[in-house]
Amino acid sequence: MNTAVLKGENTTSIEALIIGNSPAIIALRDIIVRVARSSASVMISGPSGSGKEMVAKAIHQASSRNERPFVPLNCGAIPAELIESELFGHERGSFTGAHSRRVGRFEEANHGTLFLDEIGDMRFDMQVKLLRVLEDGMVARVGGTATKAVDVRIITATHQDIDAAIIENRFREDLFFRLGVVMLQVPDLASRVEDIPALIKHFQRGKPLGAIARFDVSGIARLKAHHWPGNVRELRNMIERAGVLSGGEMLDAHAVDLLLGNSAKRLMSVDELRASLNMPPPKPVSFSPAPDLKREKSPIDLKAMLETLELERIQLALDTADGVISEAARLLTLKRTTLIEKMRKYGVERAC
Repeated sequence: MNTAVLKGENTTSIEALIIGNSPAIIALRDIIVRVARSSASVMISGPSGSGKEMVAKAIHQASSRNERPFVPLNCGAIPAELIESELFGHERGSFTGAHSRRVGRFEEANHGTLFLDEIGDMRFDMQVKLLRVLEDGMVARVGGTATKAVDVRIITATHQDIDAAIIENRFREDLFFRLGVVMLQVPDLASRVEDIPALIKHFQRGKPLGAIARFDVSGIARLKAHHWPGNVRELRNMIERAGVLSGGEMLDAHAVDLLLGNSAKRLMSVDELRASLNMPPPKPVSFSPAPDLKREKSPIDLKAMLETLELERIQLALDTADGVISEAARLLTLKRTTLIEKMRKYGVERAC
């Protein structure tokens, strides 16, 4: 199916939110396009850090509700005694601390999408109240008697085993049937490691060159060999850490191990990794002291050295910016016209 020509569906937004071209991600984007056509409730499952909220946002952006609010609420982060007020709002004086009327998330999301993350953490008595709102489409603020009709699409997410929670009477089966009209599974990062280079590029987009760390073949291989318990969130944090500690550098497998905190006992050595990749051993690098200009017989071509450095930085900026000259100029803190002049000087062409 050619999803790019489906009427009314913003596939560009989906691709901007769901990064990668692995079979699992291609299939996920296809399902998102299909799900976005209706207002059916969706339950997204997947491990923590896998990007469940990004999937919810993609569904909203690709739907007919995309000009209306997308309202997220993490049910696991709200104290149990406040979750009802968060969802339905409250009237002034309805409880201690309620100094003014407050609109709840259902009203905020009217005609839009309400995303309830970690729905499996919602306490049992609140599940009954949520089910009632889903059945009649009416909300009443805490401490109030008036009801208000709401038109809200519900998307939920959880990392828990909902089937087990139902068996253990921690989650209502009738609520599950209302929330899980469509079930969507987000893959963990370890099952789609081929997407890691694209994710790295995505996380580094817009950052200055000095805050971007690059990875050689062994470094990428090490990233793909990692088990990623924290999934995409862990990768994003590692890329930010690499930019802070090693911005502007090329990182190999050993450097990646240091960034990830991997134990040498659990991983093959850098030499073993290079051998498995059929990479030649690294050439030894010798460092000599700065030349003494008084004793140096051969002149130092400082202009050529600076031009070489400038050319390397221009090429790196263009590569990072996908060949977009204006973005490359921003990364280099140059005017666009100045960069174009330098590109002509060195015979550099756009890298796209």
